[in-house]
Amino acid sequence: MNETFVRCGSPQLDAIFPRVKNFLLQDVTEYNMFGTHVRGYRTPDAPSLWIRDYSDMMRVFKYWEHDMKSIVDHFAETQTAKGWLFDYFTMTPEKVPCEKENWAKYVRVPVEADVEYRFIKAVYLAWQATGDDTWLKSLLPHMERALNYILTDEWRWDKKTKLVKRGLSVDTWDFDYTAGRHDWLNFQLNEHTFWGIMHGDNSGYYESFLQMSKFYQHLKNPARATYWKNFAEAFRKRANKVCFNGRFYTHHVHLVPVPIKGVDESEQLSLSNPMDINRGMSSHEIAVAIITEYQRRAKTTSSFAEWFSIDPPFPDGIYGDEKLVGGAYCNGGIMPLVGGELARAALEHGFEEYGIRQLTKYEELTRNNESYLWYFPDGRHATIETSTSPDASPTDAWGSSAMAYALMEGLAGVEDEAKLYNRVRLSPRWIAAGREDAEVQCVYGASGASFAYTFHHHPSVRTVELELKGNAAVQLHLLLPSGTTAASVQLNGKKTKFSISRVGPSPYVDVPAVLKKKAVVKVEYR
Repeated sequence: MNETFVRCGSPQLDAIFPRVKNFLLQDVTEYNMFGTHVRGYRTPDAPSLWIRDYSDMMRVFKYWEHDMKSIVDHFAETQTAKGWLFDYFTMTPEKVPCEKENWAKYVRVPVEADVEYRFIKAVYLAWQATGDDTWLKSLLPHMERALNYILTDEWRWDKKTKLVKRGLSVDTWDFDYTAGRHDWLNFQLNEHTFWGIMHGDNSGYYESFLQMSKFYQHLKNPARATYWKNFAEAFRKRANKVCFNGRFYTHHVHLVPVPIKGVDESEQLSLSNPMDINRGMSSHEIAVAIITEYQRRAKTTSSFAEWFSIDPPFPDGIYGDEKLVGGAYCNGGIMPLVGGELARAALEHGFEEYGIRQLTKYEELTRNNESYLWYFPDGRHATIETSTSPDASPTDAWGSSAMAYALMEGLAGVEDEAKLYNRVRLSPRWIAAGREDAEVQCVYGASGASFAYTFHHHPSVRTVELELKGNAAVQLHLLLPSGTTAASVQLNGKKTKFSISRVGPSPYVDVPAVLKKKAVVKVEYR
């Protein structure tokens, strides 16, 4: 059967992908927007289609969804001449009963500085799944215009640090601190805004610059590809210098001084930290420091998981709504979104068993077939009454998809580095999960392109065998048992070149292979 699956014999790990798929399928939303049909997946805390979480959800629904383009196209069609894009659109009344009109509503929250990079990420993921170069080429002007806006507009670009700025929000959330000047959540920017640099915005743009470089390289425009690659690297150096404090990325590096009594801002660990790692802005050393910080806090927190939206939280209600107490929503709530990103980062950077524990913890949390955007530290889930949002769906697609992303690309280890699985980085980490056999198949619903493998570990004879299926240039990055190293590698029965690497304490063997339909790799270790 030509569908995506992961089977490793662990009831917990095997349950994650189908459970997450079920959550997402309950969130499908379709609209007729002025005669244009769009199909997407709704956000968990509002019945609307946001490019923000949509572009993250794409990392998982790409495995079955046939329509990867219509929402991306609609955001492009409604882009402004200045270059900025809308956050979301809807035809569903959001704040009932006071709002009843089912008009077409488009919203851009002024505080948000992250919309444009999320649009580029959505283009990238849709292109990977469809392989449509003509479509990609048609969207390049939209992406260039979006980045030009971000890199030049006075509300978005800080000329001194040469980084993206925003008001003092809670990480990537859409309202900012006004020091009491506004009696409800504030979404507007003005002369009183407490400007600063938020690391998560900048890691997102770093990733988008690299994606632009990949686009141009693929479309045979090496000059533009080199431009974006060089721009990205210089940007990354500046962001890490400004934002990394030695243990993690500082939540908000102030450009406008603002004292907030009741919290030590220098200790605030915010939700974009593991995302920064997965987007590639962090060096391995920075990634290790951040993951170690999460492990340290896990030992001292009273929360059921260290998936903090922010820790420690801000004082109760200072953002203008009495519901935003410490431990609620983005002010210290516990988010599977963070847990999934943390799992993915840990699996990549030598903390494999720690990453797997986040996955199994999530499986236990959602065994009742409910998943929420956030939970109180004591395990109570979000409700409409405790949220500042109009909904609290039990089928959270944002956080659940982050967990499935960690499973598919972190543990099963299948990463598409181009499009249509033409170039694959394969990093099976089943040994860390104590699994000796696994079967994985990844299929793009929009194109049918696929990649699959089987994994067999024979500890008694100290070998690992993999059978690969697809048509791809494969870079195998295989985790070996602790304390071992590769002795020899065979590709289709013949000895082949390999190299040995370590990621922290974890031993890996690296093997390049060109796959035409099928190949067998056998690794002997000692």
